[in-house]
Amino acid sequence: MRRLDHLGVLLGLLAFVSSLTPSLLPRSWYLQGVVSGLSVAGAYGVGVVCTWLARRAGVRPVSAQVHRQVWYGIAALSGVVVPVLLWLSSAWQNDVLHAVGMHGGGRYLHIGMFLIAAAVAAALIGITRLVQDIYRLLARRLSRHVPRVAARLVSFVLVAVLVVGFGTGLAYRGLVRLADLSASSVDHGTPSNVVQPLTSLRSGGPGSLVAWRTLGYEGRAFVGSGPTRAQLAGFSRRSAIEPIRVYAGLSSATGLQAEADLVLAELRRTHAFDRALLAIATTTGSGWVDEGLVEPLEYMYVGDTAIAAMQYSYLPSWVSFVVDKDRARNAGRVLFNTVYDYWATLPHQHRPRLVVFGESLGAFGSSAAFSGLADLTARTSGALFVGPPNATELWRALTGRREHGTPERLPVYGDGQTVRFAASAADLHNPDGTLATPKAVFLQHASDPVVWWSPDLLWSKPDWLAEPRGPDVAVQMHWFPAITFWQITCDLAISLKPPPGHGHRYGPEIPTAWAAILHPAHWTEDDTAALTAVLAATG
Repeated sequence: MRRLDHLGVLLGLLAFVSSLTPSLLPRSWYLQGVVSGLSVAGAYGVGVVCTWLARRAGVRPVSAQVHRQVWYGIAALSGVVVPVLLWLSSAWQNDVLHAVGMHGGGRYLHIGMFLIAAAVAAALIGITRLVQDIYRLLARRLSRHVPRVAARLVSFVLVAVLVVGFGTGLAYRGLVRLADLSASSVDHGTPSNVVQPLTSLRSGGPGSLVAWRTLGYEGRAFVGSGPTRAQLAGFSRRSAIEPIRVYAGLSSATGLQAEADLVLAELRRTHAFDRALLAIATTTGSGWVDEGLVEPLEYMYVGDTAIAAMQYSYLPSWVSFVVDKDRARNAGRVLFNTVYDYWATLPHQHRPRLVVFGESLGAFGSSAAFSGLADLTARTSGALFVGPPNATELWRALTGRREHGTPERLPVYGDGQTVRFAASAADLHNPDGTLATPKAVFLQHASDPVVWWSPDLLWSKPDWLAEPRGPDVAVQMHWFPAITFWQITCDLAISLKPPPGHGHRYGPEIPTAWAAILHPAHWTEDDTAALTAVLAATG
């Protein structure tokens, strides 16, 4: 404790207090401990650097007496502030839990959170000091052979290369490579409830141009799942046909264009262009296609559908977004343009309705196929983008040009008839209760950190916190420079923890969104309600 830096400890205390303030989503006590520990260590490091700079500028260190007095003051302040904030933060966490429809927890658990935070902060500060000790040891050894200034310079360069190389080079590449290898090994597996299709209307089935073994884990899950003809007919009480599902994995072809060409060949082989609806999905990083987005289409059209997708990465969505989001953008463009170019050559009366969709990174990629809203409406019959990341260009453009007075969390663009933003099924209805008829729908929850995370949070207060906030965002949440950015960044790790309808968990809104976009023949509001219940029960 005697070696700790005064300013670093004060900033660490401030960071600890700040880390306990409410954010978009509730955290478990142990996760909050890790977040708080990281916050303290980072702020302490800033304080140490500021003290070093001050001394280099000529500021004298305090005397031993003042040093002790400062420590007594810090200890007294901590003895009051920490217990009070631990008690308050437990209440704040319960408020956030209730906002997203979850039950509150006990306040005593925050004692364990404090212990974890202290351990994490101590470990990180200890590692940093180890690096400092290595520098000093090298400098002493080298000073025996070269001038002291040169010894310090060489030691600094060596340690800096070691830290930077390990932290941003070897470790970064190693972690990404490890994640890629791990995801790749998983990609060779098959979900336990999935078997190879026995129908020629699925990729990987009889006569398919795509081998079953090349589809990847998510590809096999996609083509091997979905409602049967009996289920479709039983729900609609009408005659049903077998839906078409087409997919190409990373191992199915070499390069994105070759994959897209293979998907088109599969669509032609299965006579997908004779169906009533053709949907093109952009997957998440690992190739996942959300069944909650696919199955409503098959129910609404009683199987008279064809749905196509392809894989562009082994990595999970969040890793792919950080290190390879351009690939998602390119995949969305290549797949849509390849299918569209063929679709556009068909006679108007002999081609299906064409729609696009994607969730999360899939929304980012699928929307990138279009130069703007006019291009999207001209080349498709509709689009559904679910939980789009804040960096999604089309989303940002439309949100930035929203009607004056409408909130960022639920903007209105134009008259709200061409594109619609919705957080719930109710947002997709007109004031008179009738279902809207937008060409494109963006589904976004006010508590979804994927939608609201942006580097801009570092220095500017977002509109979605300055304006009346969504019903699932706690009123106790406020914006603080840098702090809110860090809080939302941590929320990304738990975005799928809340129940459906909050965070990054979508589902109840999707059948209504598809019904609003497509308005299928013979489909009613009662059908939408029934389908929503069926999907909730099976999901």
